[in-house]
Amino acid sequence: MIAMLTGEIAHRSPEQIVVDVSGVGYRLQIPLSTFYTLPESGPVKLQVYTHVKEDAIQLFGFSCTAERDLFTLLISVSGVGPKLAITILSHMPVDELAQALSQGDIPRLTTIPGIGKKSAERLVLELQDKATQYAVAAALSPGTAAGQVVGAEDHHQDALSALVNLGYKEALAKRALKNLAPAPGASLEEILKAALQILLK
Repeated sequence: MIAMLTGEIAHRSPEQIVVDVSGVGYRLQIPLSTFYTLPESGPVKLQVYTHVKEDAIQLFGFSCTAERDLFTLLISVSGVGPKLAITILSHMPVDELAQALSQGDIPRLTTIPGIGKKSAERLVLELQDKATQYAVAAALSPGTAAGQVVGAEDHHQDALSALVNLGYKEALAKRALKNLAPAPGASLEEILKAALQILLK
C-alpha cells in the first residue's frame, strides 16, 4: 500500500496531479485544499491513501497527514465514498470541517453539494467525537502556494470544470464565475476560492 509519494510534478489540475517518481508517473486525485498548496512545477511530497476496489486501484493525494486521516474517517461513514469525501475536503479546510463536525453544525455541512440534512446528521453522529484532534493537526499543514498567471479565459474554463466535478450544476457554476469581479492576472486558485464563496452563500 502506498502511503506517501515524493517526486516531481508532471501535471496538475484542480482534480488530480501526476507525480513523476524516478520515471514512473503516479496519478492521484486531490481535493482543492491540496491543489491550493501545490507549486506549478518542481518537487512535491504528498500523503497518499490507496483505495483498492475489485476492478481498480485509486490513489488519493493530500498535502498533510491530518487531511489524509480525515479523508479516511469520512469514507468510513456509511454512504460516503472517496468522491464525496474529496468534495467535502474541497469545500472546507481540515480545521473548519473538524470544527463543523465537533460542533454539530448541520447547516454549514449541508452547504456542500451531495450532503443533505440526513447525511450531515450521520457525519456528525459518527465523527463528532473524533474531529477535534484534526483542528490542531491542520495548523501544521503547508501554506498556500501562488498559482502561475495565465490567461483568464483558460483559468475560467479550468475552474468551471473543477466546480462541475465537485457536484455543482454547470449553469450554476457558470453564473458564479460570471459574477466574479474582474481581476486581471488572477490565479486559478484565486478564481476557484472566489467562486466557491459565491456558491456557498
